[in-house]
Amino acid sequence: MITLSQLFITETTEYEFKSQLEVKRPKSWLKTVSAFANGMGGSLYFGVDDSGKAVGLADVKAASDQISRLIKERISPLPEFNLTAHRVDSDKDILVLKIPRGESPPYYYVGDGMTTAFVRIGNASNPASPQRLNELVRCGANLTFDSMPVKHKKTDLSFAIFEALFKKENQKELTLKEYISFGLCNADETLTYAGLLFADDCPLLQSRVFCTRWNGLTKSSIGDDAVDAEEFKGDIITLLKNSHNFIRLNSKVRWKKMSDHRINKPDYADRAVFEALANALMHRDYSIVGSEVHVDMYDDRLDIYSPGGMADGSLIQEMNIEEVPSIRRNPIIADIFSRLDFAERQGSGLRKIREETARLHDYTDELAPKFISTPSAFHVVLKNMNFDLHGSATQDTTQVTTQELRIKQLLDFCCEPRTRDEMQQFVGIVNREHFRKAILKPLLDSEEIKMTIPDKPNSRNQKYKTNI
Repeated sequence: MITLSQLFITETTEYEFKSQLEVKRPKSWLKTVSAFANGMGGSLYFGVDDSGKAVGLADVKAASDQISRLIKERISPLPEFNLTAHRVDSDKDILVLKIPRGESPPYYYVGDGMTTAFVRIGNASNPASPQRLNELVRCGANLTFDSMPVKHKKTDLSFAIFEALFKKENQKELTLKEYISFGLCNADETLTYAGLLFADDCPLLQSRVFCTRWNGLTKSSIGDDAVDAEEFKGDIITLLKNSHNFIRLNSKVRWKKMSDHRINKPDYADRAVFEALANALMHRDYSIVGSEVHVDMYDDRLDIYSPGGMADGSLIQEMNIEEVPSIRRNPIIADIFSRLDFAERQGSGLRKIREETARLHDYTDELAPKFISTPSAFHVVLKNMNFDLHGSATQDTTQVTTQELRIKQLLDFCCEPRTRDEMQQFVGIVNREHFRKAILKPLLDSEEIKMTIPDKPNSRNQKYKTNI
C-alpha cells in the first residue's frame, strides 16, 4: 500500500492540491498548468484536499479523459504532461498530473474570452507581468535580452577597458572573431546588448548603479542622512569595480588584539561583497527601462538590489540555496564574467556569498546573508559583522575605516612625486571624478599632499607629493 506522503515526496517539489476536478470552471486549475509549463514544472493532485488529505475521486477514468481533453482545448501551445492514477491509503483513488518545464513558452490559457500566460508567484498562479511575458517570449524563441541586437556597430564605440582586462586574464588579444563567437556582436559587427554593456561609454541608461551610505538604520528624505552617495555609469566592468570600491571606502576593519597576534574583523567578507555585486550586474533584468542597481549601506547591513526577480519566477527565500537551478537570464554576460574571473560558471554565486561570510571571525547563523526576491526584484542583504545594537565596544577591540588605511598607504606611496593616474591606479579607483571627490580633493584641502606645480593646477605635468 502506498501512502499519499510517499507519493508526494517522490513526485515533485512544486505542487497544488484539488479535492475534485472542476469541469465547469476549468480555469481554476488550468491556470496552474500554464504556470507550471512556463516555470520549473510541477504537479497537480486531484482527489486531495487543501490540507493534503486524500479524499479520492469517484470516477478516475472519466476525470482522466476530461483533464486530457481540457488541456488540449484550452492550453496553447500544447505542453507535455503525464497523467497517472494511484490508489493511496488503501481505498482512495487520485490522479497526479505532472507538467515538466516547457520548451516552447509562453504557454497560454485560452478561454472565457481571454488569452493569458500564467506564472507561479509563491504558491499561487498569477497572470505574467508584461516584463515576464516578454522574457517568456524570448525564451520560446531561444533568445535572451543580452543576445538581442542594438543599433550600434562595434566600430562606433571603444572597448579599451574590456580588451585590456581580457588580455590580462587570458594572455591574448581579443579579436573580432571572438567578439562574434562570444555573442557580443553579429557578423555584420552590429552589437548585441551584451556587447553594448561592455563598451567604455555604454549609452544604456538603465545600466547605472546608485550607491548610498546612509547614516543610521533606514533611509531618510533629509539630505544630511546620506553620508556618501555616488552614481556610476559606463561599461559593466567599471560599474562593478566602482561599486566595489564604494563599499570598501565606506566599510570598516576592526581587529582584536591577542597575546601574539591580532584577528582582523572586517564589516563584510570582501569576496562575498564582490560576488553579490557581480551577480546583481550579471543576472539583473536590463529590459526594465527606468531601473538601476542600488547599493544601500546602513549601520547594520548592506543591501544590494537588482531589477528583476528569479529568471524562472520562483521566490529565492522559499528555496534551498544548495538546490537553486542555474538559470541564467543573461548567459552572454555570465560567460564573459566567468572568462574575466568575476564569477564561476557553475552558478554557485549565492553559495559563495554564504560560504565567504561564514569564514569571518565570530560568525553566527544570525549573521548569515539573506536572499529575498519578488517577481520584479532581487535583494542580497549582508549583515555588518561589527554592528553592535547597544553601541558597546570591548576594550580589546579597535577599528579603522578601509579608506583610512588606504589613505595612509597612498601617503606613503606619494613620498615620491606621483601623477594623478598613478595615484588612482594605486588605490584601485577607476572613475576619475569619484577619485577626485573621495580622495584627491580632501587630501589637498587638508594639506596632507601638495602639488609639484601649484601655480598651474591643470598642468599635464602636474604631480602630487606628501606634504612632510
